[in-house]
Amino acid sequence: MEQRKYNGWTNYATWRVNLELFDGYETEYPIEAHHIEELAKEYLECENELTFDYAMAFLNDVNFYEIADAINEQIEE
Repeated sequence: MEQRKYNGWTNYATWRVNLELFDGYETEYPIEAHHIEELAKEYLECENELTFDYAMAFLNDVNFYEIADAINEQIEE
């Protein structure tokens, strides 16, 4: 299935996770995609296993490299 861009991001999932979880996220040092992914998983962790499974399925579509790049670009500015 072909993925389409969404508001300038790889897809809807990437845009939404960036907007809801990382908009305004600040760091002094460059951050790697796998760290962004771990932060998202920790944030979404919950008691309800079914809810968590759906959240993880949504995260599978996220381009964490793109989010990390956007955060790291802000460091350079």
